[in-house]
Amino acid sequence: MCGIAGVYRYKTTKKVESAEIRAMCDLMAHRGPDGQGVYTDQEFGIGHRRLSVIDILDRSSQPMQTKNGEWTLSYNGEVYNYLELKEDLKSQGYQFSTTSDTEVLLAAFSKWGLKSLLRLNGMYAFAIWHQPTRTLTLVRDRLGIKPLYYSLTEQGVAFASEIKSLLKLTEVNIEPNHKMLDGYMSLGYCPGEETFFDGIYQLPPGHYLQIKDGRVTKAAYWDIIFQLDQDLGEAFYIENAQNLLEDAVRLQLRSDVPLGVFISGGVDSSAVVAMMHRLGVPDIKTFSVFWDSEPGYDETRFSREIASLFQTDHHEYRMTPRDFLAFIPYYVWHMDEPVQEAAGISLYYIAKKAKEKVTVILSGEGSDEVFGGYPVYRYMAWLERYRNIPQGLRTVMNSFLRTLGPKWDKHVKLSELTLEKRYFGVSLNEIDGMRRLYTPQLQEQIQGFTVDQLLAPYYERTESQDPQTRMQYLDVKSWLVDDILIKADRMSMAASLELRVPFLDHRFMEFAAQMPPKYRLKRGETKYLIKKALEPYLPHHILYRVKQGFPTPLRFLFKGPLKNYVQDILVSGRFFDRGLFKPSLVKDLVDEHREGQADHHKVLWQLLVLELWHRVFVDHESLQDMEYSGHSKMV
Repeated sequence: MCGIAGVYRYKTTKKVESAEIRAMCDLMAHRGPDGQGVYTDQEFGIGHRRLSVIDILDRSSQPMQTKNGEWTLSYNGEVYNYLELKEDLKSQGYQFSTTSDTEVLLAAFSKWGLKSLLRLNGMYAFAIWHQPTRTLTLVRDRLGIKPLYYSLTEQGVAFASEIKSLLKLTEVNIEPNHKMLDGYMSLGYCPGEETFFDGIYQLPPGHYLQIKDGRVTKAAYWDIIFQLDQDLGEAFYIENAQNLLEDAVRLQLRSDVPLGVFISGGVDSSAVVAMMHRLGVPDIKTFSVFWDSEPGYDETRFSREIASLFQTDHHEYRMTPRDFLAFIPYYVWHMDEPVQEAAGISLYYIAKKAKEKVTVILSGEGSDEVFGGYPVYRYMAWLERYRNIPQGLRTVMNSFLRTLGPKWDKHVKLSELTLEKRYFGVSLNEIDGMRRLYTPQLQEQIQGFTVDQLLAPYYERTESQDPQTRMQYLDVKSWLVDDILIKADRMSMAASLELRVPFLDHRFMEFAAQMPPKYRLKRGETKYLIKKALEPYLPHHILYRVKQGFPTPLRFLFKGPLKNYVQDILVSGRFFDRGLFKPSLVKDLVDEHREGQADHHKVLWQLLVLELWHRVFVDHESLQDMEYSGHSKMV
């Protein structure tokens, strides 16, 4: 797990200086505190920050070159099946100098080129330079577990693991991309390839970008394809789910440094612990974080039960309002773009605690998106069945339902919309309520970039599929990549901790995508098949308890200890002068929440993150100056 950065000025052939690359990498020292390296070749330069995990000796430092000097690699991530690939390459005459997966990746790409990508099992973002042909190839893993950003400039291309590193270059634009604001306000993150910085893009999952002979080629080498033309029976899918999950965990246990696992007491993280135990891992170290400020925010009894069941070495971190407030500016800086994931701050603190014991952590992200784990899928399925009622009868029913109150009127309105117009993801906010805050200036800027337009390409790719599959494809491509995995990467890397996600083994994802939808959501039970597969390993009440996630008590914080902080940031000339939101309506939201007249914590947090993003990346205010400034101390 590391950070990469580089520049290729193929348009102007202007020389790249080592100091430029080093400055880009220094901003990502948290991603790789164990070492750094720079390689330059006239108009090309590449750098690396290293977190040592496999073959921790200096011989595996990066950028790494082939013996003949033709190929140079800078790589972030892990190739879990590197031992199997290594044996294949050795049988073809390749002689290795290290025991690292880096050298295996370098050898595989130099041997097989782009065809090597379909041989890789892992999480990775890497840049590889072929000196004889002056060809640069950038690659991102299948599911987008590791990030990779780039900018096509007047001089060529710049790329990095984090956006902030690109901003060190004079040729890269630092203007905000406000047309993405409807996506952010609707979803809580910026969906798709465009970022919140004008002219800076993320390389999509399962894609490569290649610059050769002055031409830029971007193409997909993998996508998750739902093939639902056969049903092999429930027993078949249960057995294969068990085997694939166990093998995914087995591969991801490969490490030359200590490792542990994050647990919440939910299905997915508990399953990872169960598989580690089944594989005979001794002295499993587990880590949990919790809030105990209000009822409903503490699930420690479940995580402790799992720790006790498998006799793990368990550690906990108790979050406080002061912890939360202290890290907000740093959260914004680490995330690079506005993201509303308040739980990311708690993740940072438990990652920091875990780093005291381990360097690698396993986690349970990923299964909900493909195995149908979100309750909203059940609700949307109900709406779809309701839409199948003959129009005449439905009109009569709608008239009656509207008399039952606002809640039922909302259900009726949603039922009148097609799936593409009513489902935009798990984290969808109340769009009409958000948009009434927009100034005319902002409304004009987002034309052509509303949330439905941003997500339309994902629906187009699944046009012939069933509604459940279409929702899950959207969530794999958008919510998972742009929210869940970005949060996981940034907050674990902020603590210099490598986070691995066994459920996102591509074999496991492909298997789930070929399973009939009825095994994902059956008789109203979300994630039905994976729960059945885990019955031999986990208690029934853990498998079938109500899904809660990890909430942050923002409602309590914003009308209690952090209410002055919210007031200072959002009812300020700096915020209103940006011309994005109507001052009177924002002030009403703050006042109503502060006085307990309404619960607006979600939109207040979004606006707070957005304003702090502007202060960090547009106003260039120092993070230290943003701590407890003015009257922002807790009450």
